[in-house]
This record gives sequence, C-alpha cells and structure tokens, in this order.
Amino acid sequence: MTDQQKTSNDAERTIQLPAEELRGIAQRIIDSGALGRSKVYARLLSYLVNCAEKGESPKEIEIAIEVLGRDADFDVSKDSAVRVYIHQLRKKLDHYYKKYEPHARYRLTIPRGQYTVEALETLESTKNETRASTEEATPPPHRRKWWPAAIAALLAMNLLAISALWLSDQGSGPSAVASHPAWARLLDDELPILVVMGDYYIFGELDEAGNVKRMIRDFDINSEQDLDNLFAAEPELGWEYYDLNLSYLPEGSAVALNDVMPVLHSSGKPVSVKMMSELTTRDLQRNHVVYVGYISALDRIRQMLFAVSDLRVGDNYDQLINKDSGQVYTSTAGLPSFDEPFVDYGWFATFPSTQNTQVVVIAGMRDAGLIHTAQALTENRSLQAIEKQLKTSKKPASAGFEAVYQVRGLDRMSFDARLEYAGYVDARQIWRDEFELVK
Repeated sequence: MTDQQKTSNDAERTIQLPAEELRGIAQRIIDSGALGRSKVYARLLSYLVNCAEKGESPKEIEIAIEVLGRDADFDVSKDSAVRVYIHQLRKKLDHYYKKYEPHARYRLTIPRGQYTVEALETLESTKNETRASTEEATPPPHRRKWWPAAIAALLAMNLLAISALWLSDQGSGPSAVASHPAWARLLDDELPILVVMGDYYIFGELDEAGNVKRMIRDFDINSEQDLDNLFAAEPELGWEYYDLNLSYLPEGSAVALNDVMPVLHSSGKPVSVKMMSELTTRDLQRNHVVYVGYISALDRIRQMLFAVSDLRVGDNYDQLINKDSGQVYTSTAGLPSFDEPFVDYGWFATFPSTQNTQVVVIAGMRDAGLIHTAQALTENRSLQAIEKQLKTSKKPASAGFEAVYQVRGLDRMSFDARLEYAGYVDARQIWRDEFELVK
C-alpha cells in the first residue's frame, strides 16, 4: 500500500512503514505498560504487526490458535474471545496515544471490523483541529451520554492536585507533630511520599444496542486491569460491560487530605497524589505510601494491611472485629435517618512494608470516621493518647502500630469521638502470608 492509497481525513493518512520501524513502535507500546499485565495483548499486537509486515490479514481462527492457544476445533461462531481481545486492544492503543504519545507522528490502529494493524501518519498542521471536530461529530453512542461525568472526574482529580500544590505553599515550617512515630519514618529520609486516594472504579453495563444503561461498582473490579482480567476469563462479558475510564472519591477524602498534606510537606520532600486504581508494585517499592480513603477502597494494600493488623472485616466493610478481644466495631453512618444519631469508625495504621519504605493508612468506614482519623493524626493530644494506650499493649514495641476511633454524630455531622483501641502490629506477618500485588 502506498502513501496515497488511503487517506482517512485531512489530518491522518494510512502509510506503509518499514518493518523495522513498525516493530519498534509496537515494542515501545508494549514496554510502556499501557497494555496491562496480561501478556495476551502484547502477543496479539506483535502477531498483528508480523502479519502486517507480510501484507497478510489473519483470520479469526488463526488468531485463536496462534495467539490465544485454542485448539484447531475452536468455533468462532460460538466463542467471541478473539473479537473481545481485538476490541480491548483497539481501546488500549487509543489510550496509549492519548496518555503517552498524544503528538506522535505515526500511530498504530486496528480498523473497525478488521484483524489488521495499520500505521497512520499524523499531519501536525491540522491534526488537533481535525481530531476535535471528528470526536465532536461522531462520538461512540455509549460514550456520548457519559462525557459530562468523565469531565467531572477529571476536574475532581485536578482539584486534588491543585489542593496539594496550594497546601505545599502553606507549609512555612515543620509541623508540630512531624517528629511523632506516626510520621517520623516517612519524613526523616530522602524517599518521596506518595499519597494514594481510595477511589472507586466504575464501569458500565451495556444494553442490546451497545449503549450504557447503568454504572456498576464491584468490589472485585477495582481497575481497568481487573476488568480486562474479567474479560480474559469470561470473554462473553466483553459485550455486556464497558470501561468508562471513570472513578469517584468519597466526599470525606478531600477533607482528610486537607489535614494530612501540611504534615507531609513539612519535610520539604516531594509529595505526589495518585488514585488507588493506578497504584503499582513499583510505587510501593520506591515511595513511602500514605493511604487516604474508605476501608472498602483499600484494594491493592488490603491484604498487606490485614496481614499485620489485629483487625479483620466482619459481615462487610462497615464492620471490623478485633481478632484478640472479639470487640466488634460497626458503623451505622451509611444511611443515617434524619434526626437519627449514628456511629462511625476510623482506622489508623503505620507499618514498614519493606526495609526502607513505610505505609501509613488513614481510613474510615464512612466520611465521619475518615475525617476524624485524619484530624486526630495531626494533633499532639490525640497522638499522645495513642502512645498512652500503646504502653498497655501485650505485643512488643515495633515500628508498626494501629488505632481505632469511634465517632458519634447526628444528621451526618460529627459531635464526639474517642480512641477505642491502639496496639502494635508485627510487620513480619506480611511476608508470612501469601498475597498478590499489582505489577
């Protein structure tokens, strides 16, 4: 195919690249991590690129056998696995160019209804104008109705980043609580600090026409990768669910972040903010991590925390149980009635995740518990109360400890709080229990 054989619009045209350059672009996409943990997408992209070099367009059965490892009797009319993987790979390529190379001269794409890879050359003089007008004129129907929600999510994330920057300017000196053991290990070295916000990943359910009919929150699906893994295990669900690239934060997270940031910035070290749905193992290896959010959104660090803690989840994430004493902490703040009092709980924990890094968890069952816990961790009197209870702990003193707060309120307003429990934790338990972290 020559440069002039196909023109998609004034800004892009299909072009036949040398095989070496085509492979190089594909490898760059694979190395970026944009295809996720599953190796299937990397194999599929490499396979399609190899076919493109030969001028071949593989059949669905060929992809099923050579990429997905299916048997020769694989029935493409009954199993949509190939179509689902192609659909997801097309989305991942689009995401890669939006996030990593928005101004790339050449873009790899999979044309609709085809199993081939094409290279598009972008003409810089008209690319931005053409792309904007095209997206405005012909957005996919199942995305068209949700773009306001996506914009709102992006604005929320931007507000968090702006808040962090603003607060960094306000920290004129070391915080009075920075030397307390709850914070000292994070602030006394050169490692950067990563604040992880407990967001809720949201995906869409499609109707028969391919439009999003409702949004879904599933505690087992906490990221795009989790959704991809579900599609890989059950390919038929790729036609029922859709990645909206959307998540939301509880209201109390912003209030809690406002209390925590001045303490973190008092060290003068780099502090960044990231969503839990984007957290990776590399982040945990290279940063001190401060989690802010609901207990139900702990996700990537949930198993790590419960491995060291004396607490466990009860009937749901509105209930924690002390393993030693049997004490039950149950929140009634989920759906408080008008003029009805409620009880909520907050949870603080700090422990070394590796020899060099520390994890701090500031969490709540609901907003009231989360907000109070963040406030308590920035006040000397509350920190001294934790120290007093730790002296009665039956466990040996260590670099890790935890605390539980009870918060009472009315009409979603908090009026009273108290420290219910404090004790040391044993971080060695992390490596005695088997758990998986996202790569």
